[in-house]
Amino acid sequence: MSDKSGIPVKVVPTKPIDGQKPGTSGLRKKVTVFQQEHYLENFVQSSFDALPSESLTGSTLVVSGDGRYLTKPSVAKIVRMAAANGVGKVWVGRGGLMSTPAVSAVIRNRHGGEAYGGFILTASHNPGGPHEDFGIKYNCGNGGPAPEKLTNQIYQNTTKISQYFIADESLKVDIEKLGTSTFLVQHRDSGKFGQFTVEVIDEVEDYLKLLRKIYDFNALSALLRRPDFKFAFDGMHGVAGPYAKRIFVQELGAPESCCLNCDPKEDFGGGHPDPNLTYAHHLVDTMGLGEHSSATAEVPAFGAACDGDADRNMILGARFFVTPSDSVAIIAANAKEAIPYFRSGLKGVARSMPTSAALDRVAEAKGVKCYEVPTGWKFFGNLMDDGRCSLCGEESFGTGSDHVREKDGLWAVLAWLSILAYRNGAKKEGLGDKLAKIAPGLHAGHKHEGGSGKLVIVEEIVKEHWAKYGRNFYTRYDYENVESAKADKVISTLKSKIGEITQVRHFVIDKSDEFSYTDPVDGSISANQGIRFLFSDGSRVIFRLSGTGSSGATIRMYVEQYVAPDAGPEKLHADAAKALEPLVNVALTLSKMKELTGREKPTVIT
Repeated sequence: MSDKSGIPVKVVPTKPIDGQKPGTSGLRKKVTVFQQEHYLENFVQSSFDALPSESLTGSTLVVSGDGRYLTKPSVAKIVRMAAANGVGKVWVGRGGLMSTPAVSAVIRNRHGGEAYGGFILTASHNPGGPHEDFGIKYNCGNGGPAPEKLTNQIYQNTTKISQYFIADESLKVDIEKLGTSTFLVQHRDSGKFGQFTVEVIDEVEDYLKLLRKIYDFNALSALLRRPDFKFAFDGMHGVAGPYAKRIFVQELGAPESCCLNCDPKEDFGGGHPDPNLTYAHHLVDTMGLGEHSSATAEVPAFGAACDGDADRNMILGARFFVTPSDSVAIIAANAKEAIPYFRSGLKGVARSMPTSAALDRVAEAKGVKCYEVPTGWKFFGNLMDDGRCSLCGEESFGTGSDHVREKDGLWAVLAWLSILAYRNGAKKEGLGDKLAKIAPGLHAGHKHEGGSGKLVIVEEIVKEHWAKYGRNFYTRYDYENVESAKADKVISTLKSKIGEITQVRHFVIDKSDEFSYTDPVDGSISANQGIRFLFSDGSRVIFRLSGTGSSGATIRMYVEQYVAPDAGPEKLHADAAKALEPLVNVALTLSKMKELTGREKPTVIT
């Protein structure tokens, strides 16, 4: 025992603090807000008080985060509060680091699923630093985000809290070193002293063990070692960096040079750790898609990025962007053949409502159910826990499967590498001729010779998919940090047009509504999940307020148009921005976005 005399628990008087209602992914605010006296402690105590005391007492919890500013002192506080509230053991990732999907994996699998739940310290894809964002969320024993019933109880507790419990400052652990520390800690209610253990664990190992069961690492290694296969991964200075170095370099044999920005930093290197074409500019330039990229320079065949906590991903080919909606559809289309975990087939698939219907077309062709759910990973988790869903995705760069209960950026990158490994394995009779027909001139400006035959690349795989299933042209406009009153005015304007507007320009509206979802597992109803305008040609325009920001409001506008596979290469391969321009203008007209927000253009277009 590191302190046989026992560590006392302090009862600290406090009072409610406004605005501690969790969003779709926990509580996110500016660092300066979390630095207010009692702010973090109030939320954590309210979370403990929302959990059954008989289950919490003696339990094991995970506490880790994405390494952003304020993570380490917050880990220390939560560990001390866990001890005071009767928790028996806490697992902390080395340095306080652990990706969000890795936390889910540890909760579900470590020591046979011993953990009762865990606190994840992250604001995901939001910026970090002394004046940027911080966040915290509680994940349950299934490894997934707390359901709405629990988050509502946590919020109610924050409105009436009067005290919190925390162990004395003498409970200290060096979280930079692997190892176990054991203490005698006073119980908050009985006053008796009991054993409390903190184990600092390897942040990658448990997650890596799970990935080895999902993918063929030998096939992946063979691909990454091909002399003609160049790969670039951008960690965006988030928590994905240590995982990338361990998996891609140490396990699979890729050169260290493939890892870009893979050293975690508290401020993400001053960047915005969101893996999209706007913020992942280093990778975008590397892959030949940047404004100043050379049109003739050789670029990697495959590129990928993850966000701050490594649950989101972006997939790129040489001078080619794969939309997240297409990405999940293509993974589903190839899962059975390319990924050992899915060899017995898919139980079902699911997508968030704003995500394009590309996945629906794959599901229909394969004879499996496709679920359309509100934005928020907990809805996928319910389906997975009930055995209804194997694979799912959101257009907001989130993709995953039932191996954990969070979206998983590195899992998605390995899924794409597996598809590439499969497609570049045994010779495929007539494949080159077939691809030449559906994607003429594809290889211009990029060398693919070497290895075992011509390298099949990302663009070929995507265009072959469109030729089989059709293409869902898709874009999302994000208007970030809009004044709340102006954002509310946009939404109220759109609501007033539901059922009233039947045509905008030459687009005929078949249906307009606010999306509502009835969970097939528990019967719960989630209403007001986004405003939809569905057109007679299969096009869609959708609007919703995002729940992942830390201040102001983010309006998301989604625009989708389907082109059937028999439309031919010219239409299937058209520039997305040009193809969608008429429908984008319809969306701007419906919402009066410019007039009501004063914004001439969105913050981000994906």
